[in-house]
Amino acid sequence: MINESLKDKVPSHNEEAEEATLGALLLDSEALPSVIRYLRPEDFYKNAHKNIYRAILDLFNKGEAIDLITVTDVLKSSSGLESSGGTAYISGLTSVVPTSANIEYYAQIVQTCSIRRNLARIASQIISQSHEESLDIRQVIEEAEKQIFEIAERQHTGYYFKAREIVTRTIEAIEKLYHTKDSYTGIPTGFSSLDNYTSGFQNSEFIVIGARPSVGKTALALSMAANMSIRYSKPVGFFTLEMSGMALMQRLLSSEARIDSIKLRTGFLKESDLYKLTEAAGKIYDAPFYIDDSPNLKLLDLRAQARRMKTQHDIAILFIDYLTLITSENRDIPRHEQIAEVSRSLKALARELNIPVVALSQVRRETEGKRPTLADLRESGSIEQDADVVLFLHRKKHEELNPDDDSVDTETELIIAKQRNGPVGTVKIAFISKYTKFEPLAEWGATS
Repeated sequence: MINESLKDKVPSHNEEAEEATLGALLLDSEALPSVIRYLRPEDFYKNAHKNIYRAILDLFNKGEAIDLITVTDVLKSSSGLESSGGTAYISGLTSVVPTSANIEYYAQIVQTCSIRRNLARIASQIISQSHEESLDIRQVIEEAEKQIFEIAERQHTGYYFKAREIVTRTIEAIEKLYHTKDSYTGIPTGFSSLDNYTSGFQNSEFIVIGARPSVGKTALALSMAANMSIRYSKPVGFFTLEMSGMALMQRLLSSEARIDSIKLRTGFLKESDLYKLTEAAGKIYDAPFYIDDSPNLKLLDLRAQARRMKTQHDIAILFIDYLTLITSENRDIPRHEQIAEVSRSLKALARELNIPVVALSQVRRETEGKRPTLADLRESGSIEQDADVVLFLHRKKHEELNPDDDSVDTETELIIAKQRNGPVGTVKIAFISKYTKFEPLAEWGATS
């Protein structure tokens, strides 16, 4: 029996499972595609086994036959035969298992042991780095979280399906849409004119909302987030770098209760307003809405907090108000490179968490009074390149408005300037200034 103190020092591995996996592959190379789903060469504990598996993959990539002779020949030509145990050892692997029937089971054991070793390595690394005072502790945490997420992703292996397997699920999905009349594949924003273009905000997409100051970027993001969280019960994460959580909540209460925001800030409320306020507060209280109002938030901290929101609350979408306020870790590089780093990182975060990430961004001063274009996104062309969807808000200048038309100063163009997987175009929505919120034009007309 293995001494417990010695067992703790020996990395997790299963030599028999490794031998069985390789032996089964030498007997039946047709089983390799199912093993590739689980294993990389570094997942094997013994160096000899790593070399043998790497030789098998080399032959597979070249489209050549995989058997005892060809594998031995590859190892011999790379001077790795002796370090792989020699011809006798490789030949002996084929006698470990009679068939390849259980090869996936063996491969999963090897993968599980590899994951355990990696977790132990990361834990050891964390212990070591936590005592290194010269290291930024936030970077230590970020790197640890990133590595653990990568390990978790290893268990989500790809797979292909027969058409008959997919068609059943597809028909079920169509029937569900038929009964619910929900035509959106993503998360609906509550603005049907926009959702008809995008089919809702899609998972893994990086979405940018751009506008000049005071046009309503935050109001639009908050209106969308409220629709998703309060009406559709989707867990929403919201980073507000520009205003406090309480200021954001005052806006949300004003829009949900339909109470003039000035009255809310000054406290000049009627008794009927208090009733509406309490009712709106109850809805918000029950909503899965998570707010982080940390000022001067660094990129590493934002990513770490987003991961926690995803792990603890399974957020379905993330809003960031706004992109250019996120602080880069490297302050020595030019500003446009810092913004490019932030943009790339947010795009990667959307893919990592498999949720839409919506970031607000300012546009250049030159766009004042005219419709913005992709080239007008401030400080970095990387935002335009990284974004899957780019939306712009545009309203006419005050002096261009018709003073006899009560609706014109509320009507706002929402320009879909870029959509990687769909059409572009322009829709119109209504801005209700006294509630600091946006609504579909039809709803505004019915309630104004």
